[in-house]
Amino acid sequence: MIRTLYWQEGTLRLIDQTLLPAEYREITIETPEQLWEAIKMLRVRGAPAIGIAAAFGVALEARRYAGDDSGECLRRIDRVCDYLATARPTAVNLFWALERMRACATANASKPVVEVRARLLAEAQAILEEDIRQSRQLGRLGAELLQDGEVILTHCNAGGLATGGYGTALGVIYAAREQGKRVKVFADETRPLLQGARLTTWELLENQIDVTLICDSAAAVVMREQGVRVVLVGADRIAANGDVANKVGTYALAVLARRHGVKFYVAAPWSTIDLSLASGEEIPIEIRGEEEVRSLPAGSLIAPAEVPVFNPAFDVTPAEWVSAIITERGIARPPFEASLSVMSECLSDH
Repeated sequence: MIRTLYWQEGTLRLIDQTLLPAEYREITIETPEQLWEAIKMLRVRGAPAIGIAAAFGVALEARRYAGDDSGECLRRIDRVCDYLATARPTAVNLFWALERMRACATANASKPVVEVRARLLAEAQAILEEDIRQSRQLGRLGAELLQDGEVILTHCNAGGLATGGYGTALGVIYAAREQGKRVKVFADETRPLLQGARLTTWELLENQIDVTLICDSAAAVVMREQGVRVVLVGADRIAANGDVANKVGTYALAVLARRHGVKFYVAAPWSTIDLSLASGEEIPIEIRGEEEVRSLPAGSLIAPAEVPVFNPAFDVTPAEWVSAIITERGIARPPFEASLSVMSECLSDH
């Protein structure tokens, strides 16, 4: 377990992931504005984690309101939900968590402000605790797909740092080890911000998992020559037909996996699945700043300052390249339009 973020004495504490692996530092978030910046600048990142962080951001705004007018408190909550939703566009967990907090505020609008504050904080805490439980359940289910001695390739970071503390794709790996299985992981560096190199390798080493770092461009030869049998990644949004938005480069790995006969598994909580979107063509893709590609995260220039840059943060992997989608509710298999729909109906019945 990594304590990615937590509430402490009226503030949100979180690991500044832009500093890893050189420095481990927790920062204190006291206002929604500070949180918006932390989400935008990737100090906190990963679809589940930014959803949890946003929920606490709503609790911060409720705490900041010193008045006793419940109507004004609710209006402030609406505004802060709209504001935090602008931080990043792709990960649906952000919007899911904000809508859940908005619903909590609305349901308690007739109560005194002090109680509204308490209910919102309790809801944010519940979202965090649920994420940890769901990640562990997802991990247990996904681990059943892995054999003893499995060789896995992963991309970006879908571990404790991207969630409430356990992980989705890496949670599957942790659960497999807890079941006594041996695993070896190859981690893509994940240009341009090197989340695989900086975060995934750090996290796996901290948890004593056998991990080897590779350049993104080495993925094909590693699949061909190093015994990789599984590609295991997270997701930021999954459409109703099973199309998967994840860190840019994921689509290329799916194509390579098909070419080499490698299973391609996606691990994500149910809150990442957006059944309102028919396909990945409807998923909004964040375009980030040019400087992220022209420079290394440490700031060293690696390309001419004037060269134009195209920097999509995510790409969409078509459902046809996905072997299975692992959630805490079960494992969906193709055709995903049917399997995800059945899982959703079971949820509604429950």
